[in-house]
Amino acid sequence: MDSFDLNLLRVFDALQRHGHLGKAAQELNLSQPAVSYALKRLREDLGDALFVKTRSGMQPTPRATQLAPVIHSVLDAIQKRVLTTPIFEPETARRTFIVAMSDVGEMVALPKLLQRLTSLAPGVNLTTVSLSPSELLPAFQRSEVDLAIGYFPDLDGVDVFQQRLVRHSFVCLVRKHHPHIQGRLTKKLFCELPHALVKTEGRREEMIERFLKEHGILRRVLLNTPHYLSIPMTIASTDLIVTVSSDVAEIFARMADLEILEPPFKMPPFDVRQYWHRSQQDDPGNQWLRGLVRDLFAQSPN
Repeated sequence: MDSFDLNLLRVFDALQRHGHLGKAAQELNLSQPAVSYALKRLREDLGDALFVKTRSGMQPTPRATQLAPVIHSVLDAIQKRVLTTPIFEPETARRTFIVAMSDVGEMVALPKLLQRLTSLAPGVNLTTVSLSPSELLPAFQRSEVDLAIGYFPDLDGVDVFQQRLVRHSFVCLVRKHHPHIQGRLTKKLFCELPHALVKTEGRREEMIERFLKEHGILRRVLLNTPHYLSIPMTIASTDLIVTVSSDVAEIFARMADLEILEPPFKMPPFDVRQYWHRSQQDDPGNQWLRGLVRDLFAQSPN
């Protein structure tokens, strides 16, 4: 097998179908001497005459007749599975995409994503995973994740591609009719009133704490929690303040009786991006999914 020239199978297949040396040479775009030499090599490698010259053309031997469907099947498989560029047809596709995002990212993105996904690709499934920044790159390298959506500033390098989707700012949430806040949050109230702090493995929360620390802004954190789920009802029923990204605040404000306020300090914005590994760059299914995410969430340049 190590020394066998697989191109000889094409010669065998053409001879078997045409039964004529000249017609086989024409199909293969080879000279007749070249086809004759290839047949000589086939005979030596396979230990059989394979095709015998008769008045009606090249007659296959019993061995050749036995090999013909096997060789045709091999060539057909190479053509369809190796040489043909794969395509992704969402209407008929059967595939499960694995997308990495945080729990808050799921809350923001999943409803719109699943609505469009089930409409365009009814046979496609979605699995979401929540991974720490240190786990995400190895998961990409092992092809365990198809796409990551969110704020992952540490996810970079020559093997990771990324696309900016949308820029978000930070805002504060308080309950409506807060006894100490009359439509505007001052620096004094921000520092004096109690706060809730969501501490997850996501990087957006780190931005808030880093900003406050760098600017020497002190506040009382009455509640530390690793979960966003409890925040809307907690803020709506207490005098606490919580600082979250604007996309999350809009959802929470629809879930509970909350008011969105601009923070009294100019906090830096951040970009939500989609990330994928170099190994997925040319995969048709991954390309389709990235296009879907871009169309759903990408912010207009204007």
